[in-house]
This record gives sequence, structure tokens and C-alpha cells, in this order.
Amino acid sequence: MKKRSDMVFVYVFCIMASVFLSTTNTIYKVLPHTYAQTNAAMFNATRLATGNNGTTNDTVSNTISTTAKEQLQINKVKYFDNVYGYLVYPSTSATTVNSSTAATTKKLPAVIMIHEYWGLNDNIRSMARTLAKQAGYIVLAVDLFKGQSTKDPNQARQQVKSVRDNPQEAISNLQAAVEYVSSLPFVNSSKIASIGWCFGGGQSLQLALHSEQHPLAATVLYYGTPLVTDKQELSKIKWPVLGIFGDHDQANPLPLINIFKAGLDNDGIPNEILIYKGLGHAFANPSGANYAPEQTADAWQKTVIFLNKYLDH
Repeated sequence: MKKRSDMVFVYVFCIMASVFLSTTNTIYKVLPHTYAQTNAAMFNATRLATGNNGTTNDTVSNTISTTAKEQLQINKVKYFDNVYGYLVYPSTSATTVNSSTAATTKKLPAVIMIHEYWGLNDNIRSMARTLAKQAGYIVLAVDLFKGQSTKDPNQARQQVKSVRDNPQEAISNLQAAVEYVSSLPFVNSSKIASIGWCFGGGQSLQLALHSEQHPLAATVLYYGTPLVTDKQELSKIKWPVLGIFGDHDQANPLPLINIFKAGLDNDGIPNEILIYKGLGHAFANPSGANYAPEQTADAWQKTVIFLNKYLDH
């Protein structure tokens, strides 16, 4: 990620490419730029139906709170070595049924949520609650920075570097997150997806490339970096992929996105690639200079529809 000299965290726009791929087994959409100023809180104004039942889980510990207004159970859980994640799920689904009834109760899909290079901060925790509330999923927001989060770009880059210097630890962390939620008695272990933004989008893709032992049901990446384009690597994915980008993203210029899509298409991997016109990197981050609230809300709605489709929810 690069910053402009006159701003702390604004990405240099790249030249728009004019040629887009068209295929029969995927969706490739370029979405127009709009200027409406809304608020991320509009996510909650478009709630999706919930109301599924689940079971309690004796292994969930360190409860942070039960939010009566949101009807969510929120827990701090140790899922990998000494790493703690932020686990959120509908309180009516997992806290009102005795764990002994797990075998006869409908189990819920789960989503592994991966933070940006700022770390597991309030924005990601808010998104975890939003997804659990709107879609009725079990959401585990993981921590790849060992409890560190920051608003300082320099420190953020160091955190990312520490992960990329030891990629296997991050992969093991994410694999452990999948195994953890799979072990919960109220989770349908065959319906687990991942989602991430920026650095987290790249890690969502990395998890997809290293899930042979526990295949996922879907992968979502918002302007993920780095974007893997090797066809042989991408062929490891055996489930649908949703990619969301802006067409002015220097980290993911359109030609690179085209190659990424071609790699998915080459192996017949169902995918939807959404490109928002006029937007740069990290446009879905409400704390960033590139934040585009209306397009963010639109992308989120499409994200939940995509997840519902492939998680059979």
C-alpha cells in the first residue's frame, strides 16, 4: 500500500483499463460511480431474516457480553496458541438450547472474518456483529497480529511485514480458526466461508489456497492484497469466490484483476467479480480517506446475498 505525499493514507489512482473479460460461468460487473453520502449504519437498515436455532457450546469461554438490543452473544475465545478471536453469534440460536440437543437442532453456517492491516479493531468487530445480526451466522473475527491494532500506517506496515515474513504462521492461524468453529456443536462444519478486506482479503485468498484438509463453502475478498494470479495455485480452490474492487486501486489494477479472474475461469471456479467505478483502495473502510458509503453498502448487500446463496442459509 502507498500513500500520497499530501495525505496519510490515500492511494495513488491507477489508469483505468478498457477491456474486460466475459465468460459463461462467472459474473463480471462494472458498477457506476455515485456520490450519495450515507452512513455505514445503513447496513443495519437492510437487515436480513434470521431466526435459526442452534445449541450452546461448552468450549466457548471468556464471555464479553450479551447485547440485548442486538440479540447477540459476544465472546473472546482462544482458538490458536495464545491468540484470541472475537466470536459473535445470535443469542437466540446458541444460548437457549442445551448442548445435549445439538444433534437434533439445525446448525448454523460460520464465517471467518479477517481484518485489514490495522488489526482486529472496532471497525472489524462492528462488521462481525453486523454479519451475525443480519444473516444469523456464527462469525469469528481472527487476529493475525497477536493482539496488536493501530491507527499508525507505519506500525501497520510493520505488522503486515511480520506476517509476510512468516506466512506459515498466519496460514496455521487461519486453519486453526476454521477448525475451532467447526468444533462448535451449533456450527454446520460443511458451511464455513471466509471474508477479508485489504490485507485480510489477501489472507482470505491464502486460506482458500490452503484448505485441502477442510474445504470451505465460499471465499470473499475485498480488494485483497497480494492478489494471487497463478493458475495452478488458483486451481486449488473448489468453491465460489466473490471479489470486490475499485477500478482506481493501484494495488489491484484492472489488468491484474483480469488475470485473477481468468485464472478462476480457467479451472471452472464459479466467481463474481464486482468493480466499482471511480473508487480506489480500501473504499469500504469508514475511517479511510477513500471511503465510499453508498458503494460500500451496495457491496455489503451483494456480499450477504452471495454468502446466503452458498451457505444455504
